[in-house]
Parts: sequence; C-alpha cells; structure tokens
Amino acid sequence: MIESLIDLRQYLHANPELSGQEEKTAAWLTKQLETLQPDEVKTQIGGHGILVTFDSGQPGKNVLFRSEMDALPIEEVNEFPHQSIYSGVSHKCGHDGHAIILLGLARKLSEKRQANGKVHLLFQPAEETGEGAQKVVQDKKFNVQPDFVFALHNIPGYSAGNIIIKEGLFTAAVNSLIIRLQGKEAHAAEPETGNNPALAIGEIMTMALALNQPDVRKKDFQLVTPVFSQLGSKSYGTAAGAGEVHFTLRSWDNDTLQLLEKNILEGTEKIARKFELKWQHAFTQTFFANSNDSTAISFVKKAAQQLNLSITEREFPFKWGEDFGYLTSQYKGCMFGIGSGENHPALHNPDYDFPDEILILGVNMFYNIIQHVSS
Repeated sequence: MIESLIDLRQYLHANPELSGQEEKTAAWLTKQLETLQPDEVKTQIGGHGILVTFDSGQPGKNVLFRSEMDALPIEEVNEFPHQSIYSGVSHKCGHDGHAIILLGLARKLSEKRQANGKVHLLFQPAEETGEGAQKVVQDKKFNVQPDFVFALHNIPGYSAGNIIIKEGLFTAAVNSLIIRLQGKEAHAAEPETGNNPALAIGEIMTMALALNQPDVRKKDFQLVTPVFSQLGSKSYGTAAGAGEVHFTLRSWDNDTLQLLEKNILEGTEKIARKFELKWQHAFTQTFFANSNDSTAISFVKKAAQQLNLSITEREFPFKWGEDFGYLTSQYKGCMFGIGSGENHPALHNPDYDFPDEILILGVNMFYNIIQHVSS
C-alpha cells in the first residue's frame, strides 16, 4: 500500500487545481474510490466535493473524516519528476497528501469495515478560500449528521510523524477585508481640483495596524496584516481618484474578530468623512475558529498512543485559518497536526512538497480513531 499511495500522491501533486476548479481532481479520485466498492459515493457536493460512506450494517456512531483537494496559485521551484505541470499552480499546503491519506483510509475500510456505525469520507473543495466547508454542509446532498468529525494537517517544524494536538482552539478565526475609496481624478499638475485618496489610505493603514495585539499568549490576540493596496493608475498626467486597501484579520475567537472588524470599519468611516471620500467594503475568505472537542481529542490521543507516536500538546493555537473550523462549529470534532519534519520547507513556500513518509501514519491514525470511536 505504501508504494502505491506514494505514486498516487505524486500524481496529484503533478496535476494541481485551484480552489473551486477541482473538477479533474474530483473525477480522478472518484474513479479510485469506486473501485473500493463503498456503500455510497456522492459527487458534486458544494462544488466538486465527494462524500463516500462505508456502512457496517450495525447501529453505532456516524464519524466523518475530511481532507482537502485544492492547490495554491504559487509557482513551484522544485525540480523533481512529479513537479506541477501547470505554471503558477502547485500543491504547497499538502492537500495532495491529505487527500491520498483519506483514499488510503478508504482502502483499509474496503478490506475491513468498522465494527459498527457509519464512516463518511469527505473530499472537500475550496479549502484555501474558506468557501468549501460551508457550501458542502449546506448542500442538500450532504444529508449526514456526524457524531464526530476529524481532520489532520501536516505541519513543518515538528519531527516527522509527531502528533500535534491542542485542547479547545486549534486554529485562529480569520477574515479578509477589502476597503475601496472613491474620490475624484484631476490633472497631475492641478491635484487641488480633484480628491486624491492617498492620504486617507495612509491613515487607514495606520489606524488598522494600531489595533494589533500580536502577543499569542493573550486572550485578546488580534493581528491585522495589510496584503494589498492600489492607488490610481499608471497615468502619470492624472492624479489618482480611487484606491483600495486589503487586510487579513485574525484572532483566537469569532467574537474578538467581529469586534476587530467593527473597529476598523468605524475608523474607516471617520477617515473617509474627513477626506470627503465615498467608500465601501467587502469581506472575503472567511475562516471560523477551529475548536477541538475534548472527547474527540481523547480518541486522537488513544490512537497516537496505540501507534507509539509521540504527542506534542501546544500551548497556543496556530495563527493560520482552517476551513475545517466551519465543521467544528457545527459538529463535535478535532483537527490535529502530524509533523512533516523539523527542517521541512514551510507551508505555502514555493519549495514545499508533502513528505511521503507520513502518508501511512496518517492512514493508520484515522483508522485507529475509528476503532476507538466504535469501541
């Protein structure tokens, strides 16, 4: 199984697709899954999502395991046989590995079903944009009510195979904010006849960054990160009349995040009024805080101990967003980490590649969790 999973993972790595565009990935995975004769395979859930069910035929718990399928708009710099065949698109978060771990779990369940209950495997689209989980759950074809949901994420900086857990919050609440300002263009030689939003953008940046509380040890942790700004156009005879600024906002919980959003919008309103500018805003790529249930965590711990894997319990959540947070906002569940290697390239780095040596560990962790939930 190990060699086969590696080949499959490297195929997926070479054929990445962006969020919401996972059509070929989903079709290929569906073909692989159908050969394992699960009780049900549903496709096109919440986009290109796949839901696979293995039914023991006995009453028991409904357990769901989730993986992602989407890649990132990052140019790969690696030069190995399975490098991305597409320019500017590559698997730099390990979703290719996560999907193959779930496929490996399907293989094990095909060989030996769980003792009782049902196991559902969700191959989720559009994780990177924070859109997929909610679309899947709200799709009428997603008619399951899991007792527990589980997911894993490979994490560089930890020894390979190390299991990383965190009671309560595992990942941050994250939202991205777009602010657009409209003034009036003017001749560059007579800027006083127009209304340039340049100074307003500067003040909005200063105001938003002043709200930072970057200390992860504090409950009111919040981080504002400017990610993009634009002013006017490359027309050197024209003073700018429009501009925009984009921020990514994050905190440990959804309530703190909403307060941060409110403070930035109120500050922007004052600044726009000061400079007599029209303005509008929009939110995008929303990630719910991922909250781990204590009972679900106990199943993860038992599985890791049974496999003789080392366990690291984090003191603080991870600052990145994870779309699995929407699922844990709806159901009891747990996301845990599995170490990718202490010196492994970081997630979203152009030289990142999923470490194949942890594929079978991920499969065995999921399979052992099933045994503990079913016992």
